[in-house]
Amino acid sequence: MDELRSSTVDGIVRRSARRTPHRTALRYGDRTWSHAELDAAVSTAAAFLTGLGLAKGDRVAAYGHNSDAYLIAFLGCARAGLIHVPVNQHLTGADLTYILEQSGAALVLADPALAGQVPAGFAVRALRDTGDSLLAALAEPRPYACASRGDDLVQLLYTSGTTALPKGAMMTHRALVHEYVSAITALDLRGSDRPVHALPIYHSAQMHVFLLPYLAVGAENTILDAPDPGRILGLVAEGRADSLFAPPTVWIALAAHPAFATADLSGLRKAYYGASVMPVPVLERLRARLPGLAFYNCFGQSEIGPLATVLGPEEHEGRLDSCGRPVLFVEAKVVDESGKEVPDGTAGEVVYRSPQLCEGYWDKPAETADAFRDGWFHSGDLAVRDDGGYFTVVDRVKDVINSGGVLIASRQVEDALYTHPAVAEAAVVGLPDERWIEAVTAFVVRREGTQGSVTEAQLIDHARKLLAHFKAPKRVLFVDELPRNASGKILKRELRDRFA
Repeated sequence: MDELRSSTVDGIVRRSARRTPHRTALRYGDRTWSHAELDAAVSTAAAFLTGLGLAKGDRVAAYGHNSDAYLIAFLGCARAGLIHVPVNQHLTGADLTYILEQSGAALVLADPALAGQVPAGFAVRALRDTGDSLLAALAEPRPYACASRGDDLVQLLYTSGTTALPKGAMMTHRALVHEYVSAITALDLRGSDRPVHALPIYHSAQMHVFLLPYLAVGAENTILDAPDPGRILGLVAEGRADSLFAPPTVWIALAAHPAFATADLSGLRKAYYGASVMPVPVLERLRARLPGLAFYNCFGQSEIGPLATVLGPEEHEGRLDSCGRPVLFVEAKVVDESGKEVPDGTAGEVVYRSPQLCEGYWDKPAETADAFRDGWFHSGDLAVRDDGGYFTVVDRVKDVINSGGVLIASRQVEDALYTHPAVAEAAVVGLPDERWIEAVTAFVVRREGTQGSVTEAQLIDHARKLLAHFKAPKRVLFVDELPRNASGKILKRELRDRFA
């Protein structure tokens, strides 16, 4: 009887296929999938994956760029009872190895261009572009009955959080389906919308706040390889896109593109932003150019699916810096260090209760116990709530840099810099940046006698050899000493305030 009541991620696609089988569900490049065709492809993908010897509960890592194959692989894992592990396609070396090893990946589905980065010892199969790829297997449809239930794990969402070692948030089907309903209601997602998905779909925001909820309501979705401003504006001008989610960095690029001032953008109806703070002047410029455009500010984190709060279009006036109020299935409050709720207007840590929450962190019981305590999930975000229930994030409890919507652990960057023989001390913070919102900035005290032997460019190059390029410092500033408190702790807030 459980299967009659169970709601799974792949069931979202199945229901849309039964409701509107012939309506276009997905466009990618020159390929188009109806809702019925997409559902059939998901079954074929599930059969393909289990035919490789994978069993329910096995972890399957996905290491690829945006494509229809990437989406179908995720949904195929969901239908087969496998646990999908999305991997940032820019990760290489130790970062990539850690996630594959920590998750215990039984298979890596990779774009051929990236397969060479996968360390030896892991089974690899192509997502697309080869004759034996998952995409090629879809040419011969195969039936497959769903092997999952609502409480099964469906994905490990790795979040850098505040330490050098990422944590895999264990998401169930049930949690994500609840999050999809929250997204649909808070963001006014409709089947008549024509959304374009340009951000990486390995990221939980693009996949779980927009792509899957939009498939649930039967919308026509377009996936792009990357957030190219000219391409996005062209789709809008052609009438092929009317809603877009992007972090502030992309909205800034769109506003700066020559076509922004001249193209007919009247068809753009819904603008969603999030992942980092939107500069108020940029938001004002966008609203002045497109006065009829409805803006939604989305906020959350991977552990909650990731949508937690939304500031709707009618709520922006007078509170442009707010991230809004909790969505349908989220309860939130602000607490002090003892866990006691603080009065409105007082800064404290945001904590959550929600069926959208993860089950904890994969194989990290201590971290799970620390985050889930006193009956609440502790987010690590500092915020203020006003008497209307609106939240404004003012800081992060621990040192993590949000650069272009991607979280970067400062400690990991510092560890890389410390491997250079000329570095005596290093502190890494995020400083305001017109493009990246926060730019990874390193403050370095050089070892005595090495003042003229190392340059900013050399240290950046050194870091890039050890880290993914997006984690390397954008700037290195040499200082004589780092500010510390009485106990010797480096005062990163002072660095941010002094050099911002």
